[in-house]
Amino acid sequence: MSESQSSDRLEVQLAAAEPGFAQLIRRIPLQESPPLPPDWLRCEMLERYQVLRHASLAAGSRVLEVGSGPHAIATVPLAFETGPSGRVIAAERSRWGRFAEIVEAAGVAERVRAVTCDGQRLPLGNDAADLAVCVHGVRSLDSGENMARVFEEMLRVAARLFVAESLPIGQTEAQRAHLAMYDLRETVLGATTGRPDDLHYLPLERLTDLVRRAGGRVLRSTTVRVDLPHALAYFPRRLIERVPDERAREELLIRWDDANSLRLRVGEDHPPVGAVLAERMSN
Repeated sequence: MSESQSSDRLEVQLAAAEPGFAQLIRRIPLQESPPLPPDWLRCEMLERYQVLRHASLAAGSRVLEVGSGPHAIATVPLAFETGPSGRVIAAERSRWGRFAEIVEAAGVAERVRAVTCDGQRLPLGNDAADLAVCVHGVRSLDSGENMARVFEEMLRVAARLFVAESLPIGQTEAQRAHLAMYDLRETVLGATTGRPDDLHYLPLERLTDLVRRAGGRVLRSTTVRVDLPHALAYFPRRLIERVPDERAREELLIRWDDANSLRLRVGEDHPPVGAVLAERMSN
């Protein structure tokens, strides 16, 4: 897919969003970070906005976000949804990157408080927030055990929990192109760095089970379909050349070449997203 086609799709989706959010998105500078298209950050923020429509957010809410990341991708939509009287506590372990610059550009910096911490040990009291969210951060939590512990800690800080993550479902060729590249990440990065960075996407049933295991009573479990490009699965081929096992390296290079050829031919789209809204179980 060409950059112009990607931009056209973004504009169509922005036209369907609230005018105030569309204006906010356009304040975010285009990102020059090849091979990603310049509007990738705007696309990702719009996708978070669409997913967060299922979180039952209310104006004036206090929201804890776990795993805000270096680009405030969900933080900005959260700050918009909770409004001028709302507050977002953005928790991140270490990767702040351009976070402060982006929330400032969006005009929501005064609504956001950034906290550096481990999601398993949040420096917040019980019921410090109305809602705790983790959107597309689940895959960075290393294991199912860690996911359950983080969800449990989120439910201590807030009576309600909303978690969302991409599903391993390719319904279109462009979604399958994304998954073909993304599914290489855990194997390649685990073999070359000792830490996979991103785990494979979880089925919705598994995500729901982890929320229940953490002490959540599931109120709603749904699949959100997003019609937007998603180029963030890509990683350089040269990383595979560091895989020490020769046979595994050769097999991974073939898979990468096939995935990249498909990506270049049809583009990459967001797969469906699994979203779970839950409340703390009473003692």
